[in-house]
Amino acid sequence: MDYENTSKPLSQRQLKVGETLKKIIANLFIKDQIVLPSISTRNITISEVRVSPDLRHARVYFMPLSGNEPEVALKILNQFSYEVKKRVKTAWTAKFLPNLKFVLDQSFDYAEKIEKIIIENSKSK
Repeated sequence: MDYENTSKPLSQRQLKVGETLKKIIANLFIKDQIVLPSISTRNITISEVRVSPDLRHARVYFMPLSGNEPEVALKILNQFSYEVKKRVKTAWTAKFLPNLKFVLDQSFDYAEKIEKIIIENSKSK
């Protein structure tokens, strides 16, 4: 289900659920309450959580702080997403908890690339 590329803006409910999920997952990672092989959850930043309109699926955008081997972190987080979901469930108050899918957040790299282009263009004038 590709709920991210719709022309409709996110509803207030989607935004609220996404923000709540972001806080819960970030707290679990910061407090190191989830132990995953080969990665430290303390070195992972949760930048955004987008929830589908039916609130059944959530994309968790993250960025490893160290920046090294983000694909390994992506693979491990998606492999153990059910374990993360079980930990989130203890702090979750709503009726349904969305399925979690972790996605690398490329927005910081994209913004840096655009900034370099702008700087280069302003210097050449």
